Amino acid sequence: MKKNRELDIVVYGATGYTGKLVAEYLHAQYGVGGEVSWAMAGRSQEKLEAVRKDLGIPDSLPLLVADASDPMSVTAMVERTSVVLTTVGPYQLYGSDLVAACVKAGTDYVDLCGEPNWMNEMIEAHNEAAQKSGARIVFSCGFDSIPFDLGVLFLQERAQAQFGKVLPRVRGRVRSMKGVWSGGTLASFKATMAAAAANPELVAVLTNPFALTPGFTGAEQPTGMKPMYDEVLESWVAPFMMATINTKNIHRSNFLQDHGYGEDFVYDEMLLTGPGEEGEAIAKAVAADTSMATDQTQPGEGPTKEQRETGHYDILFVGEAAGGETLRAAVKGDMDPGYGSTSKMIAEAAVCLVKNPTLGGGGVTTPAAALGSHLIERLQRNAGLTFQLEAN
Repeated sequence: MKKNRELDIVVYGATGYTGKLVAEYLHAQYGVGGEVSWAMAGRSQEKLEAVRKDLGIPDSLPLLVADASDPMSVTAMVERTSVVLTTVGPYQLYGSDLVAACVKAGTDYVDLCGEPNWMNEMIEAHNEAAQKSGARIVFSCGFDSIPFDLGVLFLQERAQAQFGKVLPRVRGRVRSMKGVWSGGTLASFKATMAAAAANPELVAVLTNPFALTPGFTGAEQPTGMKPMYDEVLESWVAPFMMATINTKNIHRSNFLQDHGYGEDFVYDEMLLTGPGEEGEAIAKAVAADTSMATDQTQPGEGPTKEQRETGHYDILFVGEAAGGETLRAAVKGDMDPGYGSTSKMIAEAAVCLVKNPTLGGGGVTTPAAALGSHLIERLQRNAGLTFQLEAN
């Protein structure tokens, strides 16, 4: 725990849809007044009290009033806690001052960001200062990008153990996924598109797989933007909407780990749609789908409890070495990716920071680089994820 900090974790945005799920999980998993001290924060004391009551959380759980439009309240919040867990997005609209406050105070930070243009700005603005203050700023601690970032790490660690070397080519393939769009994800997507329209220079950031590795450009990467037949998996594959953020985070993880996957590491991420004409038709239909741009789901809206609990995902990682060695690993989650599983993942990322106060060192970082196998172990034990090798 940070020195002289009253709290381990503050859930900022606890009255929002995802924030409530995080609070519900922390209460169920860690209680109040137990091994992890935590609090809920948001703009309204009244709404915070209502959420606490609605979730059946004891009145002894602290409530903090903090508002992005009131910098002093944000500063007061970050100075009371070891970790700020924020679900208040889009982060490019509401997150910059919070990151700056955490960096200045040496407070660790986790979010659900999938906005590479903003992350690029935050790395440039704050990475050096965060290294000095010891603040660990960990972006993308939900479905984007924990299962993918840690899935590649898991595969590479097993390859190193089995073959004595890492695998320079890894394919990430979503085999199945059941869930609904996150209103927050849609809002972030639309904010990013609006920012790119206003500033065409951002397009280069959004399309560059090495946008989060300043000063380093690696091997040419597959674009993953068109349906194609994957000879290795003998299946058609389609573009996967979260690949644009996940690939950037995975390359940053490699960069931050002194290129532990190799300077020539190649990674792409797509959706498996099956073999034959049917697989081809599905892949082309997925590629032509523009529903995300027109979906009107708002931040704070989300699926029912039943929808969350009947959701799931299954992601395959296939690694290859020049010598012909191959290895396969799967990451699976037991709830819908955007809400049920995401709320558990970000909560455990925050707890992992609390339990490992010196792990990873300060800086603007990633789940794999900052927390690595420690977080994999927590997710498997508590959050319904599995990481397993599969037969080739």
